[in-house]
Amino acid sequence: MRVADAHTVLLVDDHPGFRRLARQLLEAAGFRVSEAASGAEAATVAARLRPQLVLLDVQLPDIDGFQVAERLAAERLDAVIVLTSTREARDFGHRLAASPAAGFLPKDELSGTRLRAFLEQAKV
Repeated sequence: MRVADAHTVLLVDDHPGFRRLARQLLEAAGFRVSEAASGAEAATVAARLRPQLVLLDVQLPDIDGFQVAERLAAERLDAVIVLTSTREARDFGHRLAASPAAGFLPKDELSGTRLRAFLEQAKV
């Protein structure tokens, strides 16, 4: 993938160590990566950056990822939103099904291939 063809990812997580590792993994897979450490920061950066994909931690220090996903969808941000967590998808039950997010990805399964599958499914 050429840099001009690279998808922009907004990586939202309050743990700097995870952001650093995820950034390295995603940049090595050809993505352009920006970061946010909170839900409020995510909304601000997403409005300015208009990323194709938002990789959004469920547990953030100010508001949870489900609320951030709802805000981004309400602002008609044309991005594929993927929720992440160290917990299993089934732990979030109906909240995950009711979310505007395109899907869920356990943090330990993060890969460029998995994110491209979400983008392909959404035809971005």
